[in-house]
Amino acid sequence: MCRSLTLPLLLLLFVSGFTAQAVDDRVVKVLPHFLDRKGQHTLSPSLYERDAYQAQLRQHPAERSAIRFDVQWKLVSPGSATHKLRVEIRGVAEGNLPKQKVLEQSVKGSSWFSHWSSLTFSGDEYKQFGEVTAWRVTLWESDLLLAEQKSFLW
Repeated sequence: MCRSLTLPLLLLLFVSGFTAQAVDDRVVKVLPHFLDRKGQHTLSPSLYERDAYQAQLRQHPAERSAIRFDVQWKLVSPGSATHKLRVEIRGVAEGNLPKQKVLEQSVKGSSWFSHWSSLTFSGDEYKQFGEVTAWRVTLWESDLLLAEQKSFLW
């Protein structure tokens, strides 16, 4: 009796795992990178070299020219609506409130694959902004928040 129920039960569990929708609209990954005066975030394609160069740029703020947020995102049902990727940045507080900056970019994507977008904060405004203390990346459909990812201090 037990064996006769085992096979249908396993088959049911196997099939239901494929029909369940496990992925929503989401921000998969956020990689904040400092850029040097040449606009580079690394000196070679090695991940070890990238991390070492980022540590050097973190310790020597005078060598930085910008910060770039490389964002991996995915839309399950892109439709025809307008989607936006927004990066909110907070800096060191002056007075009672911290400095804030918002970067936005319109995005279009398919439901099959994730996509990468880069948003860069640079120029004189970046130099006057000071140290970035926290960030939040959000994915929007018109005025509806679809997904977010934020730093520990947000």
